[in-house]
Parts: sequence; C-alpha cells; structure tokens
Amino acid sequence: MADETYQPMDRRPITSRERPVWQAAAKWLAHRGISPNVISVAGMMSGVAAGVCLALTPSMGELERVAWLAAAVCIQLRLLANMLDGMVAIESSRASPLGELFNEMPDRVSDVATLIGAGYAVGGGTVLGYIAACMALFVAYVRAVGKAMGAANLFVGPMAKQHRMFTVTLVAMFMALAPGMWRMPFGDLQWGLMAAGLMAIVLGGLVTALRRIRLIVAHLRRGAR
Repeated sequence: MADETYQPMDRRPITSRERPVWQAAAKWLAHRGISPNVISVAGMMSGVAAGVCLALTPSMGELERVAWLAAAVCIQLRLLANMLDGMVAIESSRASPLGELFNEMPDRVSDVATLIGAGYAVGGGTVLGYIAACMALFVAYVRAVGKAMGAANLFVGPMAKQHRMFTVTLVAMFMALAPGMWRMPFGDLQWGLMAAGLMAIVLGGLVTALRRIRLIVAHLRRGAR
C-alpha cells in the first residue's frame, strides 16, 4: 500500500510536465486507476522494443525504414511513460519508495536494450553499442551514489538519459527519411551515422559522469566543514 504522505525526493526537471496536455493525460490515467508502476513497465517494454527494432534494421530489406521509424516512436513512448508515471503517482497520491524503484530499474533495462540494439543497427558498431550501454549504467550509478550520499539528484548532462535517447532518435529519424546516398558508411568497419551517435553518447557520458562526480565531491567537502 502506498504511503499517501510520501513525497518523492528529487525529480528529473522536465519542462513538458507543465504542458496542459500532459497534465490532463496524467489526471485521466490517475482517475481511471492506472498504476504508475504499470506505466513504468510499459515504458521499459517500449525501450526494449526500440532496441529490437534497431537491431533488426540490417535484416529488414525494404522495410528497413519502417524499423527505423518504429524505433524512434518506441523511444519517445518510453520517455513519455517515464514522465507520466511520476505525474500519475503524485496525481493519485500513490507515490511510494516502491514506485521510485519501479521508476529507476526499468530505465536501466531500457537504456541497455536500446543502446545495444543501436550497436547492431545499420551503420552502428556492436562494440560501441555495448560500451554506450555500460556508460549509461555508469552515469546512472554515479547519480545514485550521489543521492545516497545526500547530494541532490544529479541530472546534469551533457549526456543524461534524455540526451542519449534524443541522439538515438535523431539518428533513427534521419535513417528513416534520408535518401540512401546520404547514409553511406565510413571506414573499414562500415560504421555509419549510428556509430557516430554511439561515440557521442560514450564521450558525452564520460563528461557527464565526471561532472556529477565533481558535484558529489563538492557536496561532501561542504558537509565536512
């Protein structure tokens, strides 16, 4: 049973929460008794589906562009679910520590599935996909460590979750819509635009982790004074 007095700790700052359409959607879902945990799991399933669609692009033939577009849509559905689950929890007074667990764990599964799938996609790099997935986990781990040490939830980028997913979505949309001659691979490894996106996620993730670690250290030093 949710504790009605429970208030979530730090929440990811998402400006879209303030838009009337999403506030209305959250109220609609809450009034119909939709569990925020179910929304979280649905978001995870969308993230996994995105990874599957990306991984299938090399074998889809004429339907390759459909797979790219489906991946982009699934990623955005995942992010929408990530936003709505917390909104519904608060709207229905069902926020709880268990809800925070459901909010975090499916995110990690979604990140790993999507990024590994991107590594297997046309123009991706398998090794890069796994490295990007590991980097996403590390960035989230650093934030969790900071939270455990009393620092405010550290959502700074430049390659936080929304930035990672924006990068993959942008590449997927380009691959779905761009003429074939614009999508030529480069190098002996036949890497393409998705490989470039994964490299950006890896490098940006490293910068993000270092920024968060620096903020944690500053917080601990202030507490030691």
